[in-house]
Amino acid sequence: MSSAARTGLLLVWLSVVVLLGFYVQQVLTIGSDLRLFMPAPSTPAQRLLLDEVGQGPVSRLLLVGLTGAAPEALAESSIAFAERLRGDPSIRLVFNGETDVNALPEALLPYRYLLSPTLDGARFDADFLARQLQARLHDLASPAAGLLESWVPRDPTFEILNLIEAWQQPTEPAQLYDVWFNGRGDTALLLVQTTAAGFDPDSQQDALLTLRRNFAIARTGPTVELVVTGPGAFSALMKERTQREAQLIGTVDTIMMLTLLIFAYRSPRSVLLAALPIASAGIAGLAAVSAFFGTVHGITLAFGFTLIGVAQDYPIHLLSHQHRGVSALESASHLWPTLATGVASTCIAYFAFLFSGVSGLAQLACFTIAGLAVAGLSTRYLLPRLLPESSRDHGESVLVGHVWTALNSLPTPRWLGPGLAGAALAALLFAPGPLWENSLGGLTPIPPALLARDRELRLALGAPDIRYLLVIEGEQADGVLARSDALAAQLGGLVSRSALAGFDYPARYLPTRATQQRRQAALPDPAALRASLTLAQSATPFKSGVFEPFLADVERAQHLPPLTPAVLAATPLGPRLESLLSERDGRWVGLITLTGVRDASALRNLAREAGNDVTLLDLKEASEQLVAGQRNRILISLATAAGLLVAIVLIALRSVARARRVLAPMVITTLLTLAILHGAGITLNLFHLIALVLAAGLGLDYALFFERAADDQGEQRRTLHAVIVCSLSTFVVFAVLALSTLPVLRSIGITVTLGVVGNFVLALLLTRPRPQTCRAGP
Repeated sequence: MSSAARTGLLLVWLSVVVLLGFYVQQVLTIGSDLRLFMPAPSTPAQRLLLDEVGQGPVSRLLLVGLTGAAPEALAESSIAFAERLRGDPSIRLVFNGETDVNALPEALLPYRYLLSPTLDGARFDADFLARQLQARLHDLASPAAGLLESWVPRDPTFEILNLIEAWQQPTEPAQLYDVWFNGRGDTALLLVQTTAAGFDPDSQQDALLTLRRNFAIARTGPTVELVVTGPGAFSALMKERTQREAQLIGTVDTIMMLTLLIFAYRSPRSVLLAALPIASAGIAGLAAVSAFFGTVHGITLAFGFTLIGVAQDYPIHLLSHQHRGVSALESASHLWPTLATGVASTCIAYFAFLFSGVSGLAQLACFTIAGLAVAGLSTRYLLPRLLPESSRDHGESVLVGHVWTALNSLPTPRWLGPGLAGAALAALLFAPGPLWENSLGGLTPIPPALLARDRELRLALGAPDIRYLLVIEGEQADGVLARSDALAAQLGGLVSRSALAGFDYPARYLPTRATQQRRQAALPDPAALRASLTLAQSATPFKSGVFEPFLADVERAQHLPPLTPAVLAATPLGPRLESLLSERDGRWVGLITLTGVRDASALRNLAREAGNDVTLLDLKEASEQLVAGQRNRILISLATAAGLLVAIVLIALRSVARARRVLAPMVITTLLTLAILHGAGITLNLFHLIALVLAAGLGLDYALFFERAADDQGEQRRTLHAVIVCSLSTFVVFAVLALSTLPVLRSIGITVTLGVVGNFVLALLLTRPRPQTCRAGP
């Protein structure tokens, strides 16, 4: 091609990449809900698990501690901090032990007689009212008189305070200066429930920023410090750390890889042009996922670009096989059958993820398949037309010559492959410890120090148990409220037997329609109440007519319709009720949160006897079953993909012996990698499987190219140069990843690094032909 034609092709190629990038920027939405990397639930317990882990009240709780100052200063900071948070839309609930007499707005104050349990065991007759008025006289003589005086005329029976007491958390922490403290008195405590779902790290990160911003304004001194833990805090922390490390690792990897490629090819221009297929692969992958899925998970992007690393091998092979007297287009034409086989085989492996039942993996498969296809096609048809003519033959490199000589002296015993495979299988079968990670926590492992801090705050706060949850499902909200009320009586028995420290349930805040109507019917008519009040008041110094607001509220309460979740939702009490009672997919779900579970078997018996509409959700057990089911589906998909991959290699090579020679290094390396990880005590999770597929794709690529050059020593030396550069560049990328402080990234880095080394060595030993079968020259 002429220089002008090359320039035009380059401009067109860059324009297409830019236009696709613009399209991606306009339509791409990055999601962060980790449930996308979990399979569709197959049991009611698993469905509830995903709902509650992602959006349930326990997952939204942040445990907050204020430390670093005297108790008085901490209490002042707690009060000011809670007041600021209650007005923020990202915060649903804030508890710090303060008495909230404004839980019901003015319009709903008459409802206190329908909500309070007083009328379940008492009547507003003269005797009852007389006792209440005497108690109010004592209250007005106490130091709290200033706070209570304005409420006495309207609420002489103190139903509002009775309700506040009934609405207190099941297990209250210690109190100092009217707010919660830990037992040592050096940490003021708060419970904060966010609006954002617990498995939404972006929104949780925003909520944490809200906490820090309001704390900076509310704290009463520079020494007061903020401590925050909980599921949302953990997910935001891990996202932040992952992004920070990924940026650092990406920068280091880019510098090292560019240095390696420039050293290998001594042509910055060729190296920069060779980056175009990789850039095109990334943009094409993003465009495909955006078009088919709309929302793309952040993990899909992170791992997708890592897996696209397979595509970097395609231009490397083209550069290494260029030599004097042969144009880049001719080299690409000669390489294409082998390159196309590698692209198709690797895409087949990822194609399995499309049917794994996991949305995140389907996105990852779509991204990778589109990217690899574009990288392969652009390396075949576009890049060769832009590359300059080569004046070197990389197969004649002195370094390659030394390696070639050393390799020719290595023995290639026939027992090597079967022996290594047998040893790996023995290690997998007999090494101690579990092979698979069954905990969801393995996806986002939390540093032990943070878990210890979380346990300390959770114990001090008496926060709900993060493992057990009673779930009630029904067609109507009132039916769910009635069931929670009935279960509360039984749970009270478990509390008295110390099987449980406490519990919270929706009927605590909103009684059933029948209960409200029963209490309403127990209210005396206005004339009878006035007579009883006059008689009770006659023995007290209260002035005549002072209780008219009380009489008016009782009369209004007699004509109120029962309070419903929809009406209560608009009040300060609404978020508290909504966290325990909500409508999902046309059905109502009620939650009973549990604190201090000491006898799980008693809870299981209670749930079993309660009926089909009540489920004891053991988050640990359900999550392990979910992860195991996910793994089984993925393994079945991968087994199917392996069968298709073997078929493609057989069709491409038209020989069972040649196919066996190509596939053996990949299979044995996969077994060896699994055996090494298992022997080192590492339990495998979803991301190990992804890393193993990546390593297998690389190994297949190495073996295919060695097998292609089996009868040509010149091509073998060029292939050796290409595979050395490919393996070194991949090794550099993942060896740096293996140094990450994040367990997930470190595990992926170690897995692929082991795979690259194993595939490179075994491809040389098992696929490279013996010296006597090679011709003397190119």
